[in-house]
Amino acid sequence: MSSAQSGDVSTVKYLLDHGGDLTKSDAKGRTVLHHAACIGSCTVTEFLLSKGVAVDIDCGRGTPLHQAATNEQDKTVKILLEHHADPNATVVGIGTALMGSLLYRSLKCMKLLIKGGADVNRGSSLPMTPLVFTTGWGGYTNFVKFLSKAGADPNIPDAYGNLPIELAAKRDCMEEVEMLFPLTSPIPTIPNWSIDGIISHAKFESAKPLDRRQLEQTKATLKAHADHLFSLKDYKVASKAYGVSIDVAPSATLYANRSLCKLLLDDGEGALSDALRCRMLRPNWVKACYRQAAAHKLLKEYKQACDALLDA
Repeated sequence: MSSAQSGDVSTVKYLLDHGGDLTKSDAKGRTVLHHAACIGSCTVTEFLLSKGVAVDIDCGRGTPLHQAATNEQDKTVKILLEHHADPNATVVGIGTALMGSLLYRSLKCMKLLIKGGADVNRGSSLPMTPLVFTTGWGGYTNFVKFLSKAGADPNIPDAYGNLPIELAAKRDCMEEVEMLFPLTSPIPTIPNWSIDGIISHAKFESAKPLDRRQLEQTKATLKAHADHLFSLKDYKVASKAYGVSIDVAPSATLYANRSLCKLLLDDGEGALSDALRCRMLRPNWVKACYRQAAAHKLLKEYKQACDALLDA
């Protein structure tokens, strides 16, 4: 695997000539082709495919195309698609490669995937299309524009019946509402079907207390999704998933879990930031103190790590 990660094709050739198994996976279900695609090694990727390695090889953690898309490697995405990789293959957690590239804001990968036949309405393992995701969480206005032009259906709702235009209106994003308005079928429950009327209606609805059962269901679904990704040791995507959960309903547990993901990704600053937020919510929680100590240790701040452990 290390030869693929280094991009050294001569070493890969040597291993193959001496009986190396190119289809063997590591503990995370990733083969040599997965690793080559992940780091953007075009030479190794093309060599492996020329030797007959299946382009959609999947040992339970997704295809090489998923790896390339979630790591913003548009060059290897292009090579894999040219070798007829399935752009609509799904993996538990992230869903399609298109959703993976969207999650990591890689417009280049998204363009290549859609050109290669990716279904713009096919989303993740959660009931969430790419357009629902982009309008629901904010900061994706350019992607909303791109998906709309690519033919994404604005009339597919989220799990609670909200259309993308309603999600954009709830965030008071006039630009996204204006984009989606001519493409969206009128909603009978909104009496004034206009851009201003949709936003006014969304503000009125948002002012109502959120149904507690719906909130708890949403929190449980999102957390279970993130926990499952963590159990698969996909810490990078799990960290993103915990972030989505935090956006819905922040809690000490979610910050503690995301802090652990960042620790395992060697992101000391990120781990510490989440650990401190966790402690703000539950100052004397032992787990929060341990997370803070572990982050300080990773940053080589040993006195602070000791102080945090003493707090525990």
